[in-house]
Amino acid sequence: MQRRRLTLAAAFVAVVIAPLAQGEVYRWVDDDGTVHFSDEPPLQDGEAERVELPEINTAESVDVDAVGETAAAGGGAGEVIMYSASWCGYCDKARAYFQANDIPFTEYDVEDSRKGRQDYADMDTDSVPVILIDDKRMVGFSAERFDRLYSP
Repeated sequence: MQRRRLTLAAAFVAVVIAPLAQGEVYRWVDDDGTVHFSDEPPLQDGEAERVELPEINTAESVDVDAVGETAAAGGGAGEVIMYSASWCGYCDKARAYFQANDIPFTEYDVEDSRKGRQDYADMDTDSVPVILIDDKRMVGFSAERFDRLYSP
């Protein structure tokens, strides 16, 4: 019974959110001064502005020099640098994946390492792990995404 409720709740959320993933978003202020957001413009006459939403991307190019000279040193193809934290489960998964697949990597703890703290502060993120693969950056970890970005 609990599983059925969870399935129904997930289906409901998917149905409600799905149109937002494909549609446009509009913003307008009604006569009472209330700001509204919707995937459809208002029915009554009024001026609605189309809201430009940023693309969500978890793999992006990054200027490696921005995270410090040591991180940029070496420059070999497929160089992997991971910024992690001791309490981070995804950091543990990434580390285990690298070790199991003989992928050489350099790791900096963002809490315990001075260099890790400095570089991490320059990255404009609040998530770990941050994995740099040459000039590409991945926030979080999934083996599939990593494999697409990594070329030894």
